[in-house]
Amino acid sequence: MNYEDFQHILFEKRDPHILWLTLNRPEVLNAADAQLHTELVEVWRTIDRDPDVHVAVVTGAGRAFSAGGDLKLVENAYQNHDEVIRILDEARDLVYNMLHCSKPIISAINGAAVGAGLVVALLADISIAAQSARLADGHVRMGVAAGDHAAIIWPLLCGMAKAKYYLMTSDFVSGPEAERIGLVSMCVPDAALLEKAMEVATNLASGPRHAIRFTKRALNQWLLQAGPIFDHSLALEMLGFFSADMMAGVEALREKRPPRYPSSEEAKHESDE
Repeated sequence: MNYEDFQHILFEKRDPHILWLTLNRPEVLNAADAQLHTELVEVWRTIDRDPDVHVAVVTGAGRAFSAGGDLKLVENAYQNHDEVIRILDEARDLVYNMLHCSKPIISAINGAAVGAGLVVALLADISIAAQSARLADGHVRMGVAAGDHAAIIWPLLCGMAKAKYYLMTSDFVSGPEAERIGLVSMCVPDAALLEKAMEVATNLASGPRHAIRFTKRALNQWLLQAGPIFDHSLALEMLGFFSADMMAGVEALREKRPPRYPSSEEAKHESDE
């Protein structure tokens, strides 16, 4: 894909050799529908091929970075084998395309970052959160395993104890708390977010290109070593698309109420007997 092929990502080239990306579906808090999800997968390849880009910065338009995946996308995949396979391949490519992109990536996390948006926010080489940022991996709340990016990076960033807590409960992490536990690189006041991201980007873009790229490549070997763990987690997540628990989670999110998972109700019924 070329830059003009993208419908939901805005691009602005800034000096010195910085590409500024803005996720642009502000009317739905930049939630990733099928089109944006595909664009998030492909954009890193496009950037990697562009010799004029030394550093990429990604942020969200409006009040959020990205409020997760569009529920219609999930509903369309329910018990649909071919669609589940398509989502599996895209989810896998999103993670590996970011890891293999030779250009440093900075995320400026404004507001909520959930779902595919959280993947981009946390797999960026440097993640800068606003104080108002709220991060959450909502897979378990939706009734599926935390596949996606979680298994490959959360334990490395914040340790296994915190990773298990937040991934198994789907609780939100505030910007300051995300910095405290090591989930993001830093947290700054909301008003300073974009300026700080530009400052870091300028520093990297003005630095020794090969030394910075190769440092990224070397450090990412830790993540690539966890590739089999990630692939396993992603397969387990996809199994959830054939479970009634997933639709119970989707319906609860749509209706903004506590979910009632069939597997939990069955267990309760068995214990009563």
